[in-house]
Amino acid sequence: MTNTVNHRRKNDLIHGYLFISPWLIGFFGLTLIPTLMSFYLSFTNYDLLSAPKWIGLANFKQMFFNDPRYWKSVFATLYYAFFAIPLRLIVALAVAMALNSGRKGTAFYRALYYLPSIVGDSVAVAVMWRQIFGSHGVVNAALASLGLPSDTSWTGDPRFAIWTLILLAAWQFGSSMLIFLAGLKQIPLELYESADMDGAGRLRKFFKITFPMLTPVILFNLIMQMINGLIVFTPALIITGGQPLDTTNFYALYLYRRAFETFQMGYGSGMAWVLLVIIGILTTIVFKSSSRWVFYEAGGRS
Repeated sequence: MTNTVNHRRKNDLIHGYLFISPWLIGFFGLTLIPTLMSFYLSFTNYDLLSAPKWIGLANFKQMFFNDPRYWKSVFATLYYAFFAIPLRLIVALAVAMALNSGRKGTAFYRALYYLPSIVGDSVAVAVMWRQIFGSHGVVNAALASLGLPSDTSWTGDPRFAIWTLILLAAWQFGSSMLIFLAGLKQIPLELYESADMDGAGRLRKFFKITFPMLTPVILFNLIMQMINGLIVFTPALIITGGQPLDTTNFYALYLYRRAFETFQMGYGSGMAWVLLVIIGILTTIVFKSSSRWVFYEAGGRS
């Protein structure tokens, strides 16, 4: 009897592993092993064609002390994230509040506003955006119709190129908007009714009720958008190519070019791990600071 039970348990265990084998293959083959290999390659000189050669910290020394383009990519990425993330969250929250009125047609507008986020950072969207802000694009055509100067190359001017990408990020607010909308629907209506009885205006209700009750959702959206902002790649590659003057040569784009265009895979792996550390540090800072500004209905501040 005992042998039969053990045999059944063994079969159940085998069947269980067979069912989760696709996930295990993906995790080990596409995540864990490549991650460990990347860590090892960051300490090597590897050109994809010959065997890796161990060089210790040479990649990181070159990165931090002998590569001015690296620091330009860091500055460009931080500049982009500093403006793109708050702008996207502000637009997403404003639209979510407008769609939370319960009026007819809000379902249609929710779907309409979410469309840009469905296609995401696709090549098609980037090509469209490049055409819109091109020398003969829609923006210059609109300026010309108003009698304003219309010969600006928005994606080719160092003053404006990065802002075309920031505007693209703000335009793709759909996912954050839906999360904000879900958070708004969880706020008890009794709070607003009490505020109305006390004569509170819209601004007072927003800062005393809406914003505090939404802070957990804001925290989630902030972290997700911060990560996405630091690894932005496709728009810079397609719209500006990292130019002009490296003003849009974002970190992920520069990493790609060092690893796959100049075949410095070890250097690119080192850059990837530095980016991982930066994201980890910034995420930790946001989580640590959340105890000062994130409120939960049951227990006050986090």
